[in-house]
Amino acid sequence: MKKILLITVLIVSFSSCKSAKSIKDKNPSSTTIITEKNNIPATKNIDIGRNDIPVNTTSLKSKKDNIIDYAKQFEGVKYKWGGTNESGMDCSGLVYQSFRAHDILLPRISRDMAKQGEKIALKDVTRGDLLFFKTGNRRNSINHVGLIVSIENNNIAFIHATSSNGVITSWLNDDYWLKAFTEARRIL
Repeated sequence: MKKILLITVLIVSFSSCKSAKSIKDKNPSSTTIITEKNNIPATKNIDIGRNDIPVNTTSLKSKKDNIIDYAKQFEGVKYKWGGTNESGMDCSGLVYQSFRAHDILLPRISRDMAKQGEKIALKDVTRGDLLFFKTGNRRNSINHVGLIVSIENNNIAFIHATSSNGVITSWLNDDYWLKAFTEARRIL
């Protein structure tokens, strides 16, 4: 069973990878990246200096962006306590798998995740940071985690898994989540 789970995780990880083509500009010291998906040049030129030095231009996205994109692919997956794949997922399973797919190992349980990284003020959070909550009858200990996917007009959107709706994106300014919020932490 563990082999099947590992193989499934690897297949999902590799199938979500996208490569980019490098096309040299007339200027021999810069490379323009063109994505395979839409063949639209990226807005950023990478200065490679000399032509004889290889440059890895396979991804202009940050590790945080890749982790967020990986988590978003599970939106709509039903909730399953202890779940870590597309057949069912819980909140810490979503965060655990999203970071693990990018070679960052976190504890599997949200209260243990809350001991990792650096605790930060809510006003300092950015995309890719984690939000921790004390929900329901267990308000004496952290039992829920979400991954920040965007910040718009001082409102924080985070992806997480709820027992009622599965993997969804919610807003921190919702009364329920704001009251349950405990702390924010930065892993990257």
